[in-house]
Amino acid sequence: MGGHDSETEMNAKPHSDIIVTAPLPPFLYDPLKADYRCHDYVQASDKAAFLAGCGAVIRGLVQGGGTVTPATLLDALPALEIISVFGVGYDGVPVDYCRKRGIKVTNTPDVLTDDVADVAVGLVLMTGRGFVRANRFVQAGEWLKRGPPLATKLAGRTAGIVGLGRIGKAIAQRLSAMGMHIAYTGRKPQSVPYQFIPDLKALAAASDFLIVACPGGAATRNIVNADVLAALGKKGTLVNIARGSIVDEPALVSALEGGTIKAAGLDVFADEPNIPPALFAMDNVVLLPHVGSATQETRKAMGDLCKANLDAWFAGKPLPTLIPELA
Repeated sequence: MGGHDSETEMNAKPHSDIIVTAPLPPFLYDPLKADYRCHDYVQASDKAAFLAGCGAVIRGLVQGGGTVTPATLLDALPALEIISVFGVGYDGVPVDYCRKRGIKVTNTPDVLTDDVADVAVGLVLMTGRGFVRANRFVQAGEWLKRGPPLATKLAGRTAGIVGLGRIGKAIAQRLSAMGMHIAYTGRKPQSVPYQFIPDLKALAAASDFLIVACPGGAATRNIVNADVLAALGKKGTLVNIARGSIVDEPALVSALEGGTIKAAGLDVFADEPNIPPALFAMDNVVLLPHVGSATQETRKAMGDLCKANLDAWFAGKPLPTLIPELA
């Protein structure tokens, strides 16, 4: 598949040079170092000199799901054949550029679906039932003085899901089991027992919880804007477990400050790990440090799949998870 002769294929792994453009956990980096010559772009103090030294021999690139890989970097890697993303999101990869150059791009879908869906449900519970606020109430000694404030019943409420892909469906399944009604929007209706609402603003208007579960990238940048938040309204809570870029963050801060929407539960942000300071002071906002896939089991499975894609390519075998745009 990679156009290698048989002698090269037999010795491919020890002799293949790959560049690493994001910090990687040892359970992925150590196996990579065992089978490949790894060039650590992250640690290089002089990036230009680093690329001048090794760029010509690099055949593979490993990056994180949130890593932005500019075309200028890829220009410096003339022998590059494959980018293996350690994550499900690949909005930081210039896919059109890769298509033109014949560079393969892989990611790690499926293995993190359950964990990310669990985080979405957790944020619905934490915002709707006020669990984080209740925890602070107890720890501050307030329960000794008075009873806790009442929260919102979730059964019977409507969850509107933006993007009913693998993760969106897993969220729907969980919330449906909790007695919530499910509506969704996407490119087209699917054969599912949920209500399809083609317009995002209309979905927001119909939802008590608007849950963002679509891919990031240019096509979805800031689609959850001031108008959508206004449609969500005072009854509504925004939950985002997808990408921070999908939500117009200044508009979200304004909507929360002005009481346009009820609450927000966020696992992702526009400029991680930087979060708008205004959000820290809000009692109706739950903030998580992008922990959607952050379990030992899932990250290990992601690491295994990230490496399996490289191994398959350099052995001339079919790629386990080539991104749909290049399939």
